[in-house]
Amino acid sequence: MARLEGFRFSVAPMMDWTDRHCRVFHRLLTRRARLYSEMVTTGAILHGDRDRLLGYSSVEHPLALQLGGSDPVDLAASARIGADWGYDEINLNCGCPSDRVQNGRFGACLMREPDLVSECVSAMKAAVTVPVTVKCRIGVDDQEPEEALFALAEKLVAAGVDALIVHARKAWLQGLSPKENRDIPPLDYAIVRRLKARYPGLPIAINGGIATVVAARDLLQENADGPALDGVMLGRAAYHDPALLLRVDPEFFDEPASCTSEHEALEHLMPYLEQVVAEGHSPHAVTRHVLGLFQGQPGARAFRRHLSTEAVKPGASAEILRDAAAMVKPRTQQAA
Repeated sequence: MARLEGFRFSVAPMMDWTDRHCRVFHRLLTRRARLYSEMVTTGAILHGDRDRLLGYSSVEHPLALQLGGSDPVDLAASARIGADWGYDEINLNCGCPSDRVQNGRFGACLMREPDLVSECVSAMKAAVTVPVTVKCRIGVDDQEPEEALFALAEKLVAAGVDALIVHARKAWLQGLSPKENRDIPPLDYAIVRRLKARYPGLPIAINGGIATVVAARDLLQENADGPALDGVMLGRAAYHDPALLLRVDPEFFDEPASCTSEHEALEHLMPYLEQVVAEGHSPHAVTRHVLGLFQGQPGARAFRRHLSTEAVKPGASAEILRDAAAMVKPRTQQAA
């Protein structure tokens, strides 16, 4: 666990969302949570623009790179490249249910091929010294989760995997869209606790449907279903209501919050936003990730509307963020 800094609470890899700008913003809200890149395919890393695909700010650590692929040689090469770029963990995606990953023979369909996944992890482990982890589902389609998940875990433990992150739902590759796969298959947290009971020495984090800090904290406690889990991973909740990340350091790591308020976080984001704009990019590249920051507060709608309309205009400056933030009163003034 010492090598998996921040594993106790992490923000999930989310395609089109957890890009480098999003991660810088999230890091301002929590010093300790582990952050993950969007999934990057081995083909993109081996043949694409690595500066664009792998570039990040040094403030983002601890930071994991999630890979998509199923060829052990390509995964080993990509893992080595990721480690050379300074990523703190290499994660293999065995949970994404999109058509794209099915056509490429990676993602959730790998749940059907535990021997291949084991071979991939062994190759990655041989290539790098940073932790190699796997993110998976509890099964796909008509698989029996108790058999599928435990069979995969057995092979991964034998391959030396450093940790397992389990999205506690099945993925239905036939009949459900990727969006539906995030909500419709029922959650089964108990099976993840049973997995932890089977492999007490393996760090296991749980993902899926965790919407609040309280719910996340409960999963780190033993209950009637089984032992405490080692980590929780939040996805959409952390993205759509990023203010909850302000509670992560105090409640999960016994450390002071990195910022005392949402307004302070945005003020700390300003130098980064100014740099992005100075490099010729639209402020929207950054501000699109902060829209949910004031969720439920008076003025939040005006904040979102201002950023959504002004950030995309030609010549927009970083000051639009301050202008939008001024539309929401600080919490102390709200209470008054």
